[in-house]
Amino acid sequence: MMVTMSALKGKLEADLSAAMKARDEVRTRTLRMALTAVRNEEVAGKQARELGDDEIIKVLTREAKKRREAAEAFADAGREEQAQAERDESAVLADYLPAQLSDEELAAIVTAAITETGASGPKAMGQVMKVVNPKVAGRAEGSRVAAEVKRRLTA
Repeated sequence: MMVTMSALKGKLEADLSAAMKARDEVRTRTLRMALTAVRNEEVAGKQARELGDDEIIKVLTREAKKRREAAEAFADAGREEQAQAERDESAVLADYLPAQLSDEELAAIVTAAITETGASGPKAMGQVMKVVNPKVAGRAEGSRVAAEVKRRLTA
């Protein structure tokens, strides 16, 4: 049985090698961390497995979110140097993630989902989220999606 590596994982490894040769410390550090997170995910659970591109994007999205939150926390604490380091890492990860949806695109998807489900009122939020989430996977943060759905259902 031949196991093929995901194209995205191959790109991450090739880019890591290039970053090391170029002595690009931020990129090297970030890609090492990203690949470690991917490998940890591969061995998590009962059986080791190779992640597909979709799963790798989920891991990278989670890592990028951690960087954004850490940057915010450092900035709030007045530690601008660490905050900037986290923002730099987040920017490197963004290169490997699908383009984020604009507010208009997100609003259109949410509106379509509300129409499709016939949902009304804040109690229908879960119903709408079930339809919206697969359509925005990796292209909008969950909290942003939830806020838009809530805004539409309470309007």
